[in-house]
Amino acid sequence: MLSLLDQLFFAVHTLLIGFNMVGWAWRRTRTLHLVTFGLTAFSWIVLGAFYGWGYCVCTDWHFQIRRQLGYVDPESSYVQLLVGKLCGASLTRPSADLLAVSIFVAILVATTVVWIRDWRHRIQTKP
Repeated sequence: MLSLLDQLFFAVHTLLIGFNMVGWAWRRTRTLHLVTFGLTAFSWIVLGAFYGWGYCVCTDWHFQIRRQLGYVDPESSYVQLLVGKLCGASLTRPSADLLAVSIFVAILVATTVVWIRDWRHRIQTKP
């Protein structure tokens, strides 16, 4: 069961990250994207104030499962683990954090731009 959960977390968490990265681009997915990205921001910032900045619930749960399976992950962030598994490369924790925060800020800017653009468009097309 734990092995299945490990694989499920790899799939779902990675898909969530991917969706957070591109979900803002399509009008039909923007509301769902706002929810998932908002929950991610809440975890990183609000929960992070208590558990450490950048805290991710999914990463915490996934790493707990991996420890129960006997994995000793030298990585301390999901970005490090993911880059290692997908690319076979290793990142230092500061590099992984910089990458994650940079992408987070880029997503935040893109999301803000499209929502403002859509809001302006709705105002201009109102009779």
